[in-house]
Order: sequence, then C-alpha cells, then structure tokens
Amino acid sequence: MNKIFPPALHLIVTYVWLLVAAYTIFFYAPQEATMGEVQRIFYVHVSSAWTAMLAYFFIFLGSVAYLRKRRDAADDFAHGAAEVGFVFCTCVLVTGPLWAKPVWGIWWTWDARLTLTFVLWLLFVAYLMLRSYVINPGRSAVLGAVVGIIGFVDVPVDYMAIRWWRTQHPQPVIAGGSDSGLDPRMWVALFVTWGAFLCLFAYLMRQYLRLASLRREVGMMRRQRGVHVEA
Repeated sequence: MNKIFPPALHLIVTYVWLLVAAYTIFFYAPQEATMGEVQRIFYVHVSSAWTAMLAYFFIFLGSVAYLRKRRDAADDFAHGAAEVGFVFCTCVLVTGPLWAKPVWGIWWTWDARLTLTFVLWLLFVAYLMLRSYVINPGRSAVLGAVVGIIGFVDVPVDYMAIRWWRTQHPQPVIAGGSDSGLDPRMWVALFVTWGAFLCLFAYLMRQYLRLASLRREVGMMRRQRGVHVEA
C-alpha cells in the first residue's frame, strides 16, 4: 500500500480534502433558518461523532481478533483506533457545548445523548489508561481488549438515545422521520466533511501502526542484544 498510496500523498490528499470540507461548510452549505450561522458547527460535530463511533467499532474488532488469535497486529489496530478515536471524541465534547450555548442557552445539560457521548469518551480514557499503566504488555493487551469489547455496548445505545428517550433534541436530524432531514447542499457538506475526517483518521492510523511496528522491532533488537551480551 505504501508504494501505491504513500504516506506523503495520503497527507496531501487529507490536507486538500479538509480545505474542501471547510469551503463546503462556510460557503457552499446554506444558512440554517432557525439557528443561523452557529449551525455550521453541526458538520464538524456530527462528523467527529461518527468517526469516534467508527473508531470504537475498530477497537471492538481488534479486541475480538486479539483475544481469539493473540496477534500483535490486532492489538496494535485496536490500540491505534483508541488513540486516534479519543481525539475525535474529544472534538465532539468540545463542539457540543459550543453549539449548545447559543441554541439552548447553557453550555452543558445532562441530555441522554450528551451523557452517553461523555461515557464513550470515558471509555476511551479507561482503555488508554489501562494500556499506559499496566506494566505487563500481555496483561495490558488482554485488559484493554475486555474494555474494548464491553464498552462497545455504549456505541449503538448512544446513537439510538434520541429515539429511545426524551432528549433536548425534538427528533433526530438524520433518519428521524418524514419531518426531519437536511437541505441537499447540507448533505453534501456533511459527507464531504465526514470523508475528510475519515481520510485524516486513516492517515493517523497508518502513522500509529508504523510507529508500533518500529517499536516492536526496536524492542526485539534490544532483547537480542541483551542475549548476546549475556552470552
């Protein structure tokens, strides 16, 4: 893949795509009639949320694969998804209050979806803390995999929160029924932005997996050197 789509080209594509996304958000998408200009945070907020949920799904897949096969590649995949997904989930929690303040008049409310998104963020934190503070690498990977699998329950519940409970949102903006929906240009802006975020997510994952592979190689060289010195 590095020969067909090298990291440098991937970075350039990501940068250009993000610029296009910014253009569609601020100049292409129309102004929302009720919320006005502040609604443009929606494109970043939703794209970050979808990417964070996808990241946790990747943690789930990598965790299941690791527990079944005990392969380092699966563990690296899950760990990388957690580190990158944490950034996007943090973006959700930052943009949410920025959007809520002008619309609801308060920075934060214990709305079901907001609360469950905060729980998802805490799950990212718990996973990363386990990986950082458990000294034994094998035990760290197993504990992280367990958190990754159990914590994935929060993802579909978070997505369905608006539909299952009475929340601050009167109805889902997307797939919420005949009275919900977006202007076609808003759809374009949303999917262009999400595509840019996915491209960024993939680039950061590639870099993490490359660094993880290099760390394993360095660790192996050190162990081999130690064996040679003792011999």
